[in-house]
Amino acid sequence: MNITGHTRLLALFGSPVEHSGSPAMYNYSFARLGIDYVYVAIDVDREGLKEAVSAARLYNMRGFNLTMPCKNDIISYIDELSPAARLIGAVNTVVNENGRLIGYNTDGVGFIKNLEAHKITIRNKKFVVAGAGGAATAIIVQLALDGAGEISIFNKKSESFKRMLETIERIKKEIPDVVINIYDILDEAKFTSEIKQADIFVNATLVGMKPLDNESVVKDISAFHNGLVVADVVYNPIETKLLREAGEAGCTCIDGKGMLLWQGVYAFKLYTGKDMPVEEVRSKFF
Repeated sequence: MNITGHTRLLALFGSPVEHSGSPAMYNYSFARLGIDYVYVAIDVDREGLKEAVSAARLYNMRGFNLTMPCKNDIISYIDELSPAARLIGAVNTVVNENGRLIGYNTDGVGFIKNLEAHKITIRNKKFVVAGAGGAATAIIVQLALDGAGEISIFNKKSESFKRMLETIERIKKEIPDVVINIYDILDEAKFTSEIKQADIFVNATLVGMKPLDNESVVKDISAFHNGLVVADVVYNPIETKLLREAGEAGCTCIDGKGMLLWQGVYAFKLYTGKDMPVEEVRSKFF
């Protein structure tokens, strides 16, 4: 990689970021396509975020990604939000368009592109989503924007449940045709019944991720049926207990690793206007 006087800077802001694979993925893609950009990871906490954004403006950075704990606070410091980012209330990608910082959320797009990579369409389909946190919200908003027919959300009655009720109201104002409801996940009979009627079930909780890898969010495996697609956002382990049991019941199973790849692919397109070499990146980094 040759750094020149024309090289544009991109970064990941968040804390911690030392573990991130984003610099390797982006820099490989820039070099592969001959794009004069460089991507670095910068440890930034909530207290330092405002100053980091000011620096991004000063240095005319092409943009930056955000991870925890910065995805919500960033909204106060940028100029514009995409429709999805506005409905979600969180941003993970910011693009500098001639001094104007525009915030996007690519998590939901990454999830849907991962479904599409497996030849699964979402329009008019019935979804059941477990979870009401950040990942779930991004997925649910994008499903509504992209034409899902019905979305049934299940979560414990907590603060995230209350926030999701507010998100649902925002979604219904902008997308009145979508049928979207939230239920208590402790109502196992309702949970099982809704999954039995669904086309696609999504686990957007941490259940199944280490150290919870011996658990599944679906307790009653009779909910699984032929024709059901089961998608998990968890990627460590790749095959969760949920996916193993769903696969044994004949479901089509999709792990969480692809969502990571495709949200990066979308952000790359926003930054460069070009397509990331997806298959090469998948084989080298995923």
